[in-house]
Amino acid sequence: MKIATAQTKPRDGNIEYNLADHLQFTAMAAELGAQLIVFPEMSLTGYHRELAQECALTENDERLFGLKLVSAQKGIIIVAGAPIMLESGLHIGSFIILPDGRVEIYTKQFLHGEEALYFVPGLDRNPIIELEGEQISFAICADTSNPVHARNAAERGATMYIASIFFEPPDMERAHGQLGGYASEHRMNVLMSNYSGPSYNFPGGGRSAFWDNSGTRVAELGTDDQGILIIERQGSVWSGYAVTTKG
Repeated sequence: MKIATAQTKPRDGNIEYNLADHLQFTAMAAELGAQLIVFPEMSLTGYHRELAQECALTENDERLFGLKLVSAQKGIIIVAGAPIMLESGLHIGSFIILPDGRVEIYTKQFLHGEEALYFVPGLDRNPIIELEGEQISFAICADTSNPVHARNAAERGATMYIASIFFEPPDMERAHGQLGGYASEHRMNVLMSNYSGPSYNFPGGGRSAFWDNSGTRVAELGTDDQGILIIERQGSVWSGYAVTTKG
């Protein structure tokens, strides 16, 4: 089994540029054999609250066509973040694009600070998908700061917890501690994706990483790295390596 986490530098409001970035990193991961790649919080639009309504994607958005196509062609699951407009309101969400053409949506459950002025939380869109025997659940940023979220995932049978975040550099030690703690406490593998560049006038903290279900941090990217982290399971042992790019 191979999976990947992407560490990107999105441009606020520039969906065309960010989509091209997603396609590049997805193709790179697929060429290295990855069956899944995860991107950070609101990776398709950049993290920008005031632009979210204007940039929001919909459930069947035509702009997802390229990602659906590469997912089908390369046999890779893509987890991409965006503000998503649903009947229940504007959500911070993740599109989970599957090679068979299906698109699942996860919506952020725990909003942070002023996010509540622009978005609504969502509990109804909370899929678990299966890959190579792993039951995978999802989280977005502030979800990971609430221990209830990871515990609920474990109680639902998740064996892997995938988090798309946008944390600043000073927050990364705490984030690593929490995610590693969830891995060991709940016996879940944990994969995390973060920005390595600024968005919404905040610096990205990078350090995207993977922890195995003993809580051991297997591999991570640097604070300023742009690229992907490839994580591989052989038997019950996980290993990982970084592939960085310029930009």
